[in-house]
Amino acid sequence: MAVDVDLVIGAGDFARKHEGLQRTIGALSAITTPTVVVPGNNETDADLRAACAGWLGAIVLHGDSARAAGLTIFGFGCGVPPIGLDWSFDLTEDQARRRLSRCPEGVDVFITHSPPHGHVDRLSDGRSIGSEAVLLAIEKTSPRLVVCGHVHDCWGKESRVGASRVINAGPRGKVVEL
Repeated sequence: MAVDVDLVIGAGDFARKHEGLQRTIGALSAITTPTVVVPGNNETDADLRAACAGWLGAIVLHGDSARAAGLTIFGFGCGVPPIGLDWSFDLTEDQARRRLSRCPEGVDVFITHSPPHGHVDRLSDGRSIGSEAVLLAIEKTSPRLVVCGHVHDCWGKESRVGASRVINAGPRGKVVEL
């Protein structure tokens, strides 16, 4: 079922261990609605930018912001903290903190592959694997909406960081009114 929306958001992992990225983006490129995507830990930002080069209306963000659908959007991809696998596109908390310092005050939507620590970040064994740096950036900038991914055990779950609504929409997605 198609839904009429003003903006589509993708919070990363368009590939699996760097395989299949072009096929996935090829299928998604049929979307004509403005679309903002960030890399997950399964693809690099450079690879995602290259794959999206021919997709009109797609904006790739990783440590930067853009305006789309009348909103200020900040995007940050990759896995934080590192998951310890040689194929994973990860940053340390310190590296993430530096890149996240670019997030502007008054941002409306913050898209991050890695969830904030303690929010929609629990594995089935109970461990919390979210990012402290992402949490601090959200606390500092208070976006209206945070969209994340990364933790499959939390697909479809929501949380709040202060006034910010945090959603791990998962692969099924979710329509959100702002």
